Amino acid sequence: MNGKTSKNMKKTTSLDRRKFLNIAGIITTAGILPASVYAGENGISATVLAEQIPPVQVIDNKIAEVLEEKIICIEPGIFLGQGSEFALNINGHVVVKNRVIEPHRYLGWPTIAKLTTGKLIVAFSGDRDAHVCPYGKTQIITSDDEGKSWSKPETITNSPLDDRDAGIIQTRRGTLLVSWFTSLAFEKKAYEVAYQKYFRIGEKIPAKSKKKWLGNWVRRSEDMGKTWLEPVRTVGTAPHGPIALKNGDLLYIGTKEASGIYSIIAETSIDDGKSWEVTGEIPAPPGLVSSRVEPHVLELTSGKLIAMVRNEPKDVSQCFLLQSESIDGGQTWSTMKSTGIWGYPPHLIQLKNGYLLVVYGCRREPYGQRACVSRDEGKTWDIGNEINLSYAPSRDLGYPSSVQLGDGSILTVFYQAPKFAEPACLMSTHWKLI
Repeated sequence: MNGKTSKNMKKTTSLDRRKFLNIAGIITTAGILPASVYAGENGISATVLAEQIPPVQVIDNKIAEVLEEKIICIEPGIFLGQGSEFALNINGHVVVKNRVIEPHRYLGWPTIAKLTTGKLIVAFSGDRDAHVCPYGKTQIITSDDEGKSWSKPETITNSPLDDRDAGIIQTRRGTLLVSWFTSLAFEKKAYEVAYQKYFRIGEKIPAKSKKKWLGNWVRRSEDMGKTWLEPVRTVGTAPHGPIALKNGDLLYIGTKEASGIYSIIAETSIDDGKSWEVTGEIPAPPGLVSSRVEPHVLELTSGKLIAMVRNEPKDVSQCFLLQSESIDGGQTWSTMKSTGIWGYPPHLIQLKNGYLLVVYGCRREPYGQRACVSRDEGKTWDIGNEINLSYAPSRDLGYPSSVQLGDGSILTVFYQAPKFAEPACLMSTHWKLI
């Protein structure tokens, strides 16, 4: 990883991969350098750029110890990449003269769950070209040894559109439920690089298929992932999906979009995810002008519900997570209020000692994954002892999610580039509170 390493962090597992230049499509929404630089124009190489990055400012963890940080999933490239050379054969057909395989594939937006068997499962969007592209698939990996080793990726959904984000839970009935949404962002001029590369792919997708598949989805497996049932639409979407309540119902706090207006809604399923009904909306403070999306919700042992929401006003210094609560099972919600925690999007769990834990990405320097705890059911958060879980070489990162392991330690998974100018992969940090 680029920069210094925290004094309580063991050696990071990394890969010594070939630097590459043509990665203009990797960071299309929040690039840290102009696309011309990523494309290798003006004779500037990714290696030179990496050397120009200043050292990362180390954040000392006062209440946590990082035990191990490592890559848990990389999908190698298959097809020809930059540097390949071509020629014409005797029939005038193009043949490969010098074969250079593309870099590894881009992986993003993971969610981890711990099953009743103890198995860990991570769902994510994989086999991608870039942050915005047409190729995303919903994939899963599993671990039977609490994250020490992981299976190869398995594709469970590959719609005609870009399958993005992936939440996963196990319901009270033992059903696995995966959530995701589909996108045609690669057709939009706002994402210039993706538009230039992929618009003609979108032209080949029939309008009927776009109408059928564009939207928000969940999909169930009643045999522990051996087979998956037909997708079911939901109104809202959130990166880490719904949660299973103690009474067996499922609660999905998600983002609803209608004519360019976004709201945070609650959907409930009383039939194990087979159907969903909108049951409420979380109110925003009057006059708050910001983008409020990508929420997550947690049911506490006391029965209280806490939801957190990604918040992005025009003033980026104010990108504090918003929080809302319900004490009547999600029928009504308090008005969102700022937590003072800078970052996004959130993932919440309650630890065995009763503490609440939220993890989130930090897309300001020093880039990385962060965590914060509450010891009073979310009334206050220990921002002064914010926990650093991983440093990242760029701000294309985040969407961390966590589970607590049998020994009380915590495993947090997330996506980020393993090195500067490489595509994002899946990584994990194994850590504990001290």
